[in-house]
Amino acid sequence: MSETETRAAVPAPRADADEKPLLRVEGLVKHFPIKKGLLQRQVGAVKAVDGIDFEVRRGETLGVVGESGCGKSTMGRLITRLLEPSGGKVEFDGTDITHLKTAGMRPLRRDIQMIFQDPYGSLNPRHTIGTIVSAPFKLQGVEPEGGVKKEVQRLLELVGLSPEHYNRYPHEFSGGQRQRIGIARALALKPRMVVADEPVSALDVSIQAQVVNLMDDLQDELGLTYVIIAHDLSVVRHVSDRIAVMYLGKIVELADRDSLYAAPMHPYTKALLSAVPIPDPSRRGAKSERILLKGDVPSPISPPSGCRFHTRCWKATQVCKTTEPPLAELRPGQRVACHHPENFEDQQPQDVVLLTAAKEAGELVPDTVKKAETPQEPEAPEVPEAPEVPETPEVPETPEVPAEPEAPEVPEQPGVPEEPEAPKKPEAPEKPGKD
Repeated sequence: MSETETRAAVPAPRADADEKPLLRVEGLVKHFPIKKGLLQRQVGAVKAVDGIDFEVRRGETLGVVGESGCGKSTMGRLITRLLEPSGGKVEFDGTDITHLKTAGMRPLRRDIQMIFQDPYGSLNPRHTIGTIVSAPFKLQGVEPEGGVKKEVQRLLELVGLSPEHYNRYPHEFSGGQRQRIGIARALALKPRMVVADEPVSALDVSIQAQVVNLMDDLQDELGLTYVIIAHDLSVVRHVSDRIAVMYLGKIVELADRDSLYAAPMHPYTKALLSAVPIPDPSRRGAKSERILLKGDVPSPISPPSGCRFHTRCWKATQVCKTTEPPLAELRPGQRVACHHPENFEDQQPQDVVLLTAAKEAGELVPDTVKKAETPQEPEAPEVPEAPEVPETPEVPETPEVPAEPEAPEVPEQPGVPEEPEAPKKPEAPEKPGKD
């Protein structure tokens, strides 16, 4: 009997087993040491993943989003045991795989596969496509029905490539085609869980929908469980059942898809969703309500104390700086790590004094967003105004008595003409004096 038929003959798990999560992660930690000097002494550590807890149910798709450098890819390599955890616990189907060695992990490699982020670095340039995709069969000693070559050609056709590409090399393909080859290799052994690190980021927009629909069809057909790490929030919304939002090595919010997109409760989640562009030409002139975060993500070598988002949050108070909020379930199925969550009652109502960084960050937040998120204090009941006293009707003024008409001026009498002056007599000439 072929290996495929053997696996198909395995009875389905019982209903009580289905209730247990397929993957359980508790307090997962990964610190990369920083060494300096001739003796290579450790002087610090990069806290890529610093204590996260989550579960992945059977047959569901968990999306993981966050900024670059928040630890998403490191988390994916930890749960597939490609990296050794520094602390915490990873259980797969009830088996503790946290510190299993290579020999112990070999049987589980059939059930846990990974699609890598870099399509150029994940394929050996010296091997043909047929050798790369058939490697899982040889490593696990599996002989598929019809032979390895026929199965590899079927997988290539399944992901949208031609079976004739069997003898070609990776350098003959584009980045999107290489990603398809990586997907075919990950699905070769029909695993139970696939961790996909940016599975469609290298693909053209016209091809992304085809690959996403392909993964959905394979999930229904093979009963796969996905952990999809992505930057594109639109893709995550389309493919995920639940979504985990990471920030600086921590999960700040974990909720089902509809609740997260309809009413995000963590300020960082709200800022992420505000950055999603809306392809609507009619909104071209509309005022944007995008939240611009202040500064860059702090260094994972020395993360901030308390809530790690308080250096960029517009709602941060003193308790956010000193006390780390736990990832608590504030609503059914929605867990949030925040002292002052959105769309929910304040967890620290007594602390209302904003930090200086919060005041600076608040200048970048639209007023409409701040009004919607500011908890409204109960308004004092309005005192009814006293009824207005009707004004006293004005007494009509007494009509003025018309003044007596002035007497007409008497015209002046024409004056008597003055008499002409008598002509003056000429003066007598002076008589000459005697000598």
